[in-house]
Amino acid sequence: MPKQITLRSPLDMHLHLRDGDMLKLAAPLTAESFSGAVIMPNLVPPVDNLDRLLEYKQRIVDAVGQHQFDPYMALFFRQYSEQELAIAKEHMIGIKLYPAGATTNSEAGVKAIDAVEPTFKMMEEMGIPLMVHGETHGFVMDREKEFLESYDYLAKKFPKLNITMEHITTADAVEMLDKHENLRATVTLQHLIITLDDVAGGMLDPHLFCKPIAKRPEDREALLQAALEAHPRLMFGSDSAPHPIEKKECCGCAAGVFTAPIAIARLAQLFDKHDKLDNLQVFISDNAQKLYGIKPTEKLITVTNERFQVPPAYVGHNQHVVPMHANEELEWSISQIG
Repeated sequence: MPKQITLRSPLDMHLHLRDGDMLKLAAPLTAESFSGAVIMPNLVPPVDNLDRLLEYKQRIVDAVGQHQFDPYMALFFRQYSEQELAIAKEHMIGIKLYPAGATTNSEAGVKAIDAVEPTFKMMEEMGIPLMVHGETHGFVMDREKEFLESYDYLAKKFPKLNITMEHITTADAVEMLDKHENLRATVTLQHLIITLDDVAGGMLDPHLFCKPIAKRPEDREALLQAALEAHPRLMFGSDSAPHPIEKKECCGCAAGVFTAPIAIARLAQLFDKHDKLDNLQVFISDNAQKLYGIKPTEKLITVTNERFQVPPAYVGHNQHVVPMHANEELEWSISQIG
């Protein structure tokens, strides 16, 4: 008999769905196997007011079709008034802060953390979580490590503000997670598996290039151990970021790894390899439910150690997107969705 596990209401706590034709392709590929996801707001223009948030949510609902799926919406960080936050609170899971220019479509982001403290204070008082792309503009391998000072500062100054360190990539970030009770974090599939050597150690692999970039083996090991042990303030967040193939296989390659269609199967394979399959439920759903106080749509996903051939690309709606592990065979696959 093949080994299997049934996951209850898996959640992706950091997801890019884009818009337009790309949304129509990408949304069903997550909604088929996940109960819900936190949707990133860095569109052009950014999702930085309630009208844009509600309109975008409706486009997502339309795109997922018949799949049962909860899009947890986030606002793009800017200086908000108390009235704006009060009206928007019930419609969002939190506010996402991007340092200006740090990643895709972040030019309208924050230039100085201390300049926007009034909004942090209102968020703390109103119980609105802050989600942060934690990088500086320093040397690329040190950007996350340098930003940890800002997490330390924010966690101390606003002790009742729940702060999510998004897509952490370093051993230093894992240590920071244990320093303050109001810090939590997401980690991606790719950062649990690859290092910078996989991206650029041989022939450059554009489909593994993302921001923050993959780091050193010791960083990957620290992240992996925290995930495998189901650290109570660590959640799965794919940061799955689809780009058309012509934006990846080119000069000026766009940052983003597309993992949505293979994430659950690949995580099962990874946790099984380390004999930690029983902890996958906590990592992929239970922690997020507790930390954010959410109750996702009931969905049961059975994953079995039967092989799955990853396609070379996902194609539709005038889009052609190459996934992580394209053309490779995974040892696990989704066998039932209920």
